[in-house]
This record gives sequence, C-alpha cells and structure tokens, in this order.
Amino acid sequence: MSQPFEKAAILGLGLIGSSISHAIRAYGGAKTISGHARSVETLRVATELGLADSFHASAAEAVKGADLIILCAPVGACGALAEAIRDTVAPGAIITDVGSVKGAIVRDVGPHVPKHAHFIPGHPIAGTEQSGPRSGFPELFQNRWCILTPVEGTLPEPVAALEAFWRGFGSNVEIMTAEHHDLVLAMTSHLPHLIAYNSVATAADLEEVTQSEVIKFSAGGFRDLTRIASSDPTMWRDVFLNNREAVLEMLGRFTEELAVLQRAIRWGDGETLFNLFTRAREIRRGIIAAGQDTAAPNFGRTPERKP
Repeated sequence: MSQPFEKAAILGLGLIGSSISHAIRAYGGAKTISGHARSVETLRVATELGLADSFHASAAEAVKGADLIILCAPVGACGALAEAIRDTVAPGAIITDVGSVKGAIVRDVGPHVPKHAHFIPGHPIAGTEQSGPRSGFPELFQNRWCILTPVEGTLPEPVAALEAFWRGFGSNVEIMTAEHHDLVLAMTSHLPHLIAYNSVATAADLEEVTQSEVIKFSAGGFRDLTRIASSDPTMWRDVFLNNREAVLEMLGRFTEELAVLQRAIRWGDGETLFNLFTRAREIRRGIIAAGQDTAAPNFGRTPERKP
C-alpha cells in the first residue's frame, strides 16, 4: 500500500481505533500515528501496546500536523470532540469517523469542521463484541465494507485518498449519502442488535421463573444473540438515540412481519411459515455468496479442544 498520509491522528483507542493502528502498522496508510483517549488507563494500555508514535490526553494536541484525523469515539461524543480540535486542524486535513450513524455525525461534527479541512464521514462495517485497546487486530477490516458519505461540495481528491486508505486494509469501499446509509444500517445492523438486547432481557426475566434453566439449556440461537448483546452499551445507546427515525421505521416493518408470523402459528398456517423460512434461507445463502460470511460448519468457529 502507498503512503497517502504523513500523520494519522486516531481519537479514541477502543476496538476500532486500535485495529486501525494495527492495520496501519501492518499494511501502511500513514507514516506516523498520534493517539488520544480520555481515559488515563486506556492511554496507559495503548502506550504499552505501542498503538501510536505519540500519545496525548488532549485531542487538540493529538491532531496538530495530522493530515488524517479519525474520530473513533461513540457517535454521541463526536460533536464535542470535533469542537475540541477545531482550532488545531491543519489546512487540507481530512476529518473522518467510524460511527455507524452518519446523519448525526454530519449534524454534530459538520459545524465544527474548519473551512480549510475536508469532512468525509465514514463507517467501516466491521467489529466484534469486544471493546477496549487490547481488542484490536489488523485483519478486522479485511473483506469488509467501509461506507463513505462525503458531504456536499467535497472535492474528489480527498475522497480518493481516504478510499485508498481503507482499501489498503483489504476493505471494499462504497460511497453513498448519509441518509441512505442510516436507512440501510438500521435494517442490517441496528435492528438485529435491538432484537438481541430485547431477547436477552426477556430471557433474564424468564430466568427467575425457570430457576436457571434458560441459561443452562441455552441453544445455539440464543447463545449467538447473547454474543451480539454483549457489545459496548455506550456505543449502542448512542446509535439508537441518533438514528431513531430509521430504526423506528425498520422496527415498524419488523413488527408487521412478526404479526404475520404470530397469526400463522396461531392458525396452523404451515405454508406461510415455510415460505417465509425459505425466503430467509435464500437471503442467508446470498450473504455467503457475497463473501460476507462463511458456509463452514459452526459459522467458521473452531471448537475449543481440551488437552
């Protein structure tokens, strides 16, 4: 990979921020890295791991001289972060982010972007249920999509530079509007997480009635839901509060489909159930064919073997 950036400032050193650091070290993308985190403990661990060439308790200090600035904080914190760095952003610098809601980023960050900088919101659709600076790894973005939503009037050159940055990590890049992004992600990511959180909460209530049998006899489906529901609560709180219109639209559609299922089960309508399950199975096969998952047994997981 070429070196499109002299200095990348990573503001936030959790899963995504630390993975970007590891990916830059492994594949290129910037000659030097500066890192910022609000937590003293996070900075200590990041220093121990060598996630940056310099570390800063001040975001404004971290971005000095950076030609790429990546906001890796929860969506709800990005506006204040952008305001904090406004006066030290270098001319020509690209300001981007990694949040899974783009309309709110445009609304909250946009007003604080200096006229001499380029603002290109972004979302690498990659992650795990882990969080913190120790959770990152360089391969996180390989064969995953990164969506860029440049604001109106953005020049093509900085967009191309940022696209090359993500492609260098093995990502596929798509460009769309912030509004379209938020609608698509409400269905593909936000709604599934909401369902997972609610399912686990329902099971927690039932757990008291069944005297621990829900957890004891957890099958694969529920187990996978608990994995999704173990994601960072701060991040997901901000996602739902900042993408509420799109999420409510998808939740409404889901509720309508759920009512169809409920009616089919109540009246023994096997044909409706079979047709819906068949359609869902085809969608799963389409995801595998698109290279977004694997058809390997156990979803590609390697069973733990006891010595």
